[in-house]
Amino acid sequence: MERLTQRADFLAAAKGRKLPAGTFVLQARERRDAAPPRFGFTVSKKVGSAVERNRVRRRLREVVRRHAALLAQDGHDYVLIGRREALLAPFDRMVTEFIGALTRLRGQAESTS
Repeated sequence: MERLTQRADFLAAAKGRKLPAGTFVLQARERRDAAPPRFGFTVSKKVGSAVERNRVRRRLREVVRRHAALLAQDGHDYVLIGRREALLAPFDRMVTEFIGALTRLRGQAESTS
């Protein structure tokens, strides 16, 4: 899994499509190249203390690590914005929301093409 690290990449993804889920918001941007998908993670201070924000970020990274290779499209950047619900939500629910968000995103992309 490749990671987004530059602020400009996060800002570019913010201008792309947004798909809300219960435990996160997925932002996606097409880069128009054949490189593997890249992922970024962000959690605001509204979510809680540093310990809680890091826990949310770790849970989101694990969801992506396990399932992104199957669903994510090459040439795209994805940013997951963690919500407070991700602290206590069952991991299976987060996985289901992630798969559903990527599926909806792919469906939207195919309908606009």
